[in-house]
Amino acid sequence: MSSSAISVQGLTKRFGSLTALDGVDLDVPAGTVFGLLGPNGAGKTTAIRILTTILRPTSGRAEVLGHDVVREPAVVRGLIGLAGQYAAVDPNLTGRENLRLIGRLTRLPRRRFRPRADELLERFGLADAGDRTVRTYSGGMRRRLDVAAALVPQPPVLFLDEPTTGLDPASRLALWGMIRELVGIGTTVLLTTQYLEEADRLAGRVAVVSEGRVIADDEPALLKERLGHTVIELRMPDQDRAARAARVIAEQLSLPPERQDSVLRLSSRDGSTLLDVLHLLDERALTPRAVTVRESSLDDVFLALTGHHAEADGTP
Repeated sequence: MSSSAISVQGLTKRFGSLTALDGVDLDVPAGTVFGLLGPNGAGKTTAIRILTTILRPTSGRAEVLGHDVVREPAVVRGLIGLAGQYAAVDPNLTGRENLRLIGRLTRLPRRRFRPRADELLERFGLADAGDRTVRTYSGGMRRRLDVAAALVPQPPVLFLDEPTTGLDPASRLALWGMIRELVGIGTTVLLTTQYLEEADRLAGRVAVVSEGRVIADDEPALLKERLGHTVIELRMPDQDRAARAARVIAEQLSLPPERQDSVLRLSSRDGSTLLDVLHLLDERALTPRAVTVRESSLDDVFLALTGHHAEADGTP
């Protein structure tokens, strides 16, 4: 048997004149967490919808556990779980009824899906609300129930599209713990996320998608190494002086910084860059209010590769 749980070659999807995916290749090893990152509209959700048989690709090939998503959609659907960006639970049923319904639809025996529903309600902090109709739930509670529903049949491959959006920190940590437990028993998880920390802490491998193409695919630590060992952040007194400082650094040191309001960011492989920058700004009476030096993060890699900060992907 192949060691790949998900295999994608040359995947393309067009919507009229719009190309949402343009020759995507992915290989997701079994029993791992694979992170799919990209700016809004990059194509992450379109890829998930194809892999879960909701959409048909325009061209290319995709397999889940060796089964073609186009030729064998029913088989693929029996092997996967999906929690999409928006809660898909029935608001007219209780939380417990929703989970039990999933158990019946996936043909689990009653002796299995009834205790499984109770277990998941407890794990996601919904036990006290389990017998209330979902229409009375908050948005975060619905999101937790939706993720729980994807876990009812204990699928070997789990797709999580922005799984922790709308969750409070405690619920997010609980879901991270559950994902690690699932991988520990051999489940393969493919997740898209707007939280770079999430991908950094969970994913063994990350693919960055931009404009429908994979522009990077590697282990998070190796992606961070490409950018440099340290990131320098300069907090200027105001946006005007930040803009002037950015121009000076770019012109004199050929190091155009990334600017966000009054904060400038530069990457460096040694400490000399910081000394050069501070000396130059001191000469121009542009002294920073605060200076921070830290290791590069996956967020820095994401910004360097795409030119965008990470955002929720609500479009193709």
